Amino acid sequence: MSEIAAIPSRRKWQLWKRRKPASAAIKDESFFRAGQWQLVWWKFRRHRLAQIAMVVLGIFYFVAIFAEFVSPYDPQHRFKDFTGMAPSQIHIQDVQGNLHLPFVYDLKRTRDPITLLPQYAENTSIRYPIQLFARGDEYKLWGLIPGDIHLWGIQAEAGKILPVFLLGSDNIGHDVLSRIFFGGRISLTVGLIGIFLSFILGLILGGTAGFFGGVLDEVIMRFIDVLISLPTIPLWMSLAAALPQDWPQLKTYFYVTIILSILGWTTLARTVRGKMLSLREEDYVMSARLDGESDGSIIARYMLPGFASYIIVSLTLAIPGMILGETALSFLGIGLRAPTISWGVMLQDAQNLQVVAQLPWLLWPCAFVILAVLMFNFLGDGLRDAADPYVT
Repeated sequence: MSEIAAIPSRRKWQLWKRRKPASAAIKDESFFRAGQWQLVWWKFRRHRLAQIAMVVLGIFYFVAIFAEFVSPYDPQHRFKDFTGMAPSQIHIQDVQGNLHLPFVYDLKRTRDPITLLPQYAENTSIRYPIQLFARGDEYKLWGLIPGDIHLWGIQAEAGKILPVFLLGSDNIGHDVLSRIFFGGRISLTVGLIGIFLSFILGLILGGTAGFFGGVLDEVIMRFIDVLISLPTIPLWMSLAAALPQDWPQLKTYFYVTIILSILGWTTLARTVRGKMLSLREEDYVMSARLDGESDGSIIARYMLPGFASYIIVSLTLAIPGMILGETALSFLGIGLRAPTISWGVMLQDAQNLQVVAQLPWLLWPCAFVILAVLMFNFLGDGLRDAADPYVT
């Protein structure tokens, strides 16, 4: 028996992996048969942060879509006896030291004799287990499917709903976690159509100006200069005032977002124009013209893929920009307002320093905004590296 045959199979595999050159994957025939987007996907899978970001954002959008089911309570449900309550404590061990499935103790409400703020003490003689698929507030999923089953909750005797506030309650008794889930539905999705319009306009007008040049380029660029000079926040306020006042807030905000997106394609258009000006003189573009390719085909097949990485990054960064814009404007009171629920509207309660000092858990929406923006940035970095032909 040879020396190599005497080595166990697992050890053989480890030795082979060490001796395998880093470029061995390129020698695989499937690499040469792969298309451009398959190569992009292979490179994207090597970016761990981008993969984590894609999973986290997938969870965010799943929760936003199924917010009625995932949320433990209706976001407008007021627990008048549990206002300004700190996050609930989840237990798995009782006072006797016995282990149980996750549960919470009953609560007794008192008031601080000095500040008169409500205080909550656990009644360790009564405990309630946390149940999956518990019955609770009635809802209509997507406004169509009625139901009262929630992902988790507590079912007490006589059908009484006891509050379990994982992230606390606000100063009028709303569950902060449920409102964050419903607020994500607006904050994560309300600007997507506007971003799509801005993206399309930036590509078409910027590409046209850079590829054809001449008078057309001059007209488009001067038009872009005019749009860039317009102040955004006063324009936002004037558009919100000009739209019909009997419209719901969400509809008004949606149309203002679309209008501003139509005006906000200028940065992408200028960059696309600059890229087109440099690429249109490349040898492969001249070769495509000599082969009889149409102008549209040359732009779509040869020039746009040359800076696809920048386009992808611009698109992924526009979404968190819209999230931050909605949050900032709603926080300032010129975007959405209560009773509409969004992360920015929830942060309006945090404008009062005294409220923040007493109820610091009202800042939780800020953490979700930061996390969503970071995940979009990580995803954009991964897509940029995967789409860039010069990154290996």
